Amino acid sequence: MIFEDMSGFLEALPPAQGLAGLDLGTATIGVAVSDTFMSVATPLETIRRKKFGTDAAALMKILSDRRIGGVVLGLPRNMDGSEGPRCQSTRAFARNLDRLEGFDLAVTFWDERLSTVAAERALLEADTSRKRRAEVIDHVAAGYILQGALDRIRVLRAEKGTT
Repeated sequence: MIFEDMSGFLEALPPAQGLAGLDLGTATIGVAVSDTFMSVATPLETIRRKKFGTDAAALMKILSDRRIGGVVLGLPRNMDGSEGPRCQSTRAFARNLDRLEGFDLAVTFWDERLSTVAAERALLEADTSRKRRAEVIDHVAAGYILQGALDRIRVLRAEKGTT
């Protein structure tokens, strides 16, 4: 099920499972995962995109192997907050994922503006070579997306008095 708001997404999550964060690009899908306490995002891998069925199969394997309970998709809004063609593509990917047989996870979106810039800056500060940055940038950006969502979940839980 797809949730536009983080509160509904949080209520739909099963206990003691992690989240996956996705940075959806035209050529790659960056994947990050959280721990089961949903406190820390860890960049995991980058899937080279082929066609939806192949991409979804690779993603489903990661989700089941890692006991993932929900998916956070980076939503590439324009700098003025409006949604353009890339947002439409991301929303279409979410709908297609939600329609897959065997896919029963909650899905939500997280504003990903400047996540790749932040990931690039972190990799530069870590003195990562240009070649290595190109290899890891997508899943590091997915980590930034997921960590933002995890931080918001932490605030929502604090407001409700739950952990």
